[in-house]
Amino acid sequence: MPEASADTLAPSLVGEEYEVEIGPVAHGGHCVARTGEGRVLFVRHTLPGERVLVRVTEGREDSRFLRADAIEVLEASKDRVPAPCPFSGPGRCGGCDWQHAKPGAQRRLKGEVLTEQLQRLAGMTPEDVSWDGTVEPAPGDKVPAGEVPSWRTRVQFAVDDEGRAGLRRHRSHDVEPVDHCLIAAPGVEELGVERREWPQMAGIEVTAATGSQDRQVVLTPKPGGRLPIVELDKPVSVLRAGEKATDKGTLHRVHGRDFVRERADGRTWRVGAGGFWQVHTQAAELLVDALMRGLTPRKGEMALDLYCGAGLFAGALADRIGDSGAVLGIESSKRAVEDARHNLADFDRVRIEQGKVETVLPRTGITEADLVVLDPPRAGAGKQTVRHIAGLGPRRIGYVACDPAALARDLGYFKAAGYVPRFLRAFDLFPMTHHMECVAILEPAAKGS
Repeated sequence: MPEASADTLAPSLVGEEYEVEIGPVAHGGHCVARTGEGRVLFVRHTLPGERVLVRVTEGREDSRFLRADAIEVLEASKDRVPAPCPFSGPGRCGGCDWQHAKPGAQRRLKGEVLTEQLQRLAGMTPEDVSWDGTVEPAPGDKVPAGEVPSWRTRVQFAVDDEGRAGLRRHRSHDVEPVDHCLIAAPGVEELGVERREWPQMAGIEVTAATGSQDRQVVLTPKPGGRLPIVELDKPVSVLRAGEKATDKGTLHRVHGRDFVRERADGRTWRVGAGGFWQVHTQAAELLVDALMRGLTPRKGEMALDLYCGAGLFAGALADRIGDSGAVLGIESSKRAVEDARHNLADFDRVRIEQGKVETVLPRTGITEADLVVLDPPRAGAGKQTVRHIAGLGPRRIGYVACDPAALARDLGYFKAAGYVPRFLRAFDLFPMTHHMECVAILEPAAKGS
């Protein structure tokens, strides 16, 4: 079917303004409102119950919904505060969603989102999943209104045409130059990346390990760009990302280590550049603790760690089930598999396999397991993988989720396969943003009933 030409498209509504009353929060860092004609708006920079003037940022006459920014607050919520970040606001940095909300209000909003997603996608209430409805802050993150916890240990800066480091604007490739980032961990900010010029660079990823003094920058040049001499305020390892299509995903060490050392659960973990590690300073420790308390591993058990990354949960399981137990980890990233094998080399009965979980798990020949941990990507595990896990008959399943919609969908699949939540906990490990992390512990429905 031929594409519609520009002159046959419905008229754009970008720039149109409406005075509206803001309704409930929605998944994604915005709230829902309706125009006088009943048109649905997803509005950023506002809070439920407010009356605001909004300006449309995306949408046409025939769009199912419009996106908009609140450009003037006519009646403010009691939960509103002046945004602490000078780069926050309509049309500016898209990294944070809730700079304008009190910290406690942010957590309540996240709880409302999780409640709505569970009901809509899984047909479950908080009571059904044994969740008290709270979103827990990490220790030290419970700050007064107007303050921001500095939690993010890995930040991806973009670079504008003038060589200034910044962050992307919401749903845009445009760069908002910044000279500091309030949510960045002190180890990121102490390098001074935002206060230097980066000619010929497209991006700079900065990692500051929490378990060591390791600091790392990965530079991505523009096509044909030459790497600058990197002189930062603290010692740092430097890597270059490939800019050619045939070189995408490849990292080349310029100087220093090509990994950082993290610390969690009483062990040191090597995490290679580009590898996965939780970005909140305390996330790894909190999530291991929540999982192990819920799973109660026993000596001699057989456990699976799916989407295992650098092996954090596999190591925690192996440490607790002892020499008579066994752990199999599955991870798609080649570099993460290398790290996991290195990190867990002292456990004789731990094996790490590389590949996609949905492909590798059926090929293992494993027909039963006592415990399963899964920490899937944002899209979730999916029906096929959930059914396979349930078919192994585990005593308990630990599900770590970074997206409430994916969690709710997969909990629905687990329920259909005979597994129900024993309890669920939600953690605010991404303050000032709409993201959260959840841990659900599941067990066979007959036992849970």
